[in-house]
Amino acid sequence: MKKKGLFALILTLVVAMMVVGCSSSKDTSGNDSGGKKIKVGFAIKTQDSPYFVSLVKAVQESAKAEGWDITVLDANGNTSKEAENMETFIAQGMDLIFLDSVEPDAAVPSINKAAEAGIGVINLDSGVGEGAKDITTVYSDNKQNGRLVGLAYAKKIGDQEIKAIILSGAKGNVAGAERRTGLFAGIIEGKTGVSEEKAWELAEAFDSELLSKGKATNAEAKFTVAGQGWGAWTEEQGLTAAEDLITANRDLTTVLGENDQMLFGAMTALENAGIQGVDIVAAADGAKAAYDLIKEGKYFATGENSPYKVAQLGVKIAKEILVDGKDMWSYDDITLTEPAAVTKENVDEYYEFGF
Repeated sequence: MKKKGLFALILTLVVAMMVVGCSSSKDTSGNDSGGKKIKVGFAIKTQDSPYFVSLVKAVQESAKAEGWDITVLDANGNTSKEAENMETFIAQGMDLIFLDSVEPDAAVPSINKAAEAGIGVINLDSGVGEGAKDITTVYSDNKQNGRLVGLAYAKKIGDQEIKAIILSGAKGNVAGAERRTGLFAGIIEGKTGVSEEKAWELAEAFDSELLSKGKATNAEAKFTVAGQGWGAWTEEQGLTAAEDLITANRDLTTVLGENDQMLFGAMTALENAGIQGVDIVAAADGAKAAYDLIKEGKYFATGENSPYKVAQLGVKIAKEILVDGKDMWSYDDITLTEPAAVTKENVDEYYEFGF
């Protein structure tokens, strides 16, 4: 009886240890089966355009599919509010923070405070300044999106002269600079036949000239940008920025832009001015409204910048860290989605990933 009693006691202890071990393990959704859920925050710069609304929705859906608690705080375009939102997430003890920053350099102190608290930050959509201790930045390949669109447009335009204006989002924005420089590189490469490497060199010089003088020309490519307007990524401000430029340059062939929304404003400005036959060319975005116009032949092309693909990739990386235990500091500084120029020939292939 004593042996049986001892055996029963040992068996009970083994079972109890197994139960304790199982209770501390994580299930496949990334949740602690003892009741503690993974908590993530998303500090979004603004929700004043369909892209950002869709990005928030996509992050929420992807995080909730993993069983995580997700909290979104909107900075409404204000860097001080963004810093406050980041402080809130740190105080709440988030397991990880997603950030789409208002301004690259202004976000660095908040990212580093999170890192000091042991909270990793994954940037979505927009890059950040030097010195940020972030995990990685996930966005579309802005440079190659722009280049592929530029190459496609150069092929369409052939040897004809291009006289364009360009609508840019915000001064100093990393993604915007990459998009327009990509456009310039693709156009110059396609129209002159230089190597891609040389095209990037010429595009950087072109962009520097544009920023310093307000206009730029590459004579060999027969390509001029006669003016640059700042439209804050929105249709309304894109309209305002385009109006004066269009009035001063009624002989335009092309309106270039760093996103679709600003170009929708430019299209209204062109219509109001009674100007027709101007090509509309976006370096990147992927609004379904743009895709519809591409199908109708009223909009030449846009680069694919799907908020759904960006969100899915960001959450995938977060899961690798939070659930699978991957070292958060093992990622490259930049993680890119696949670039594509969406034109009338392939728009149906990309339509479902638009916003």
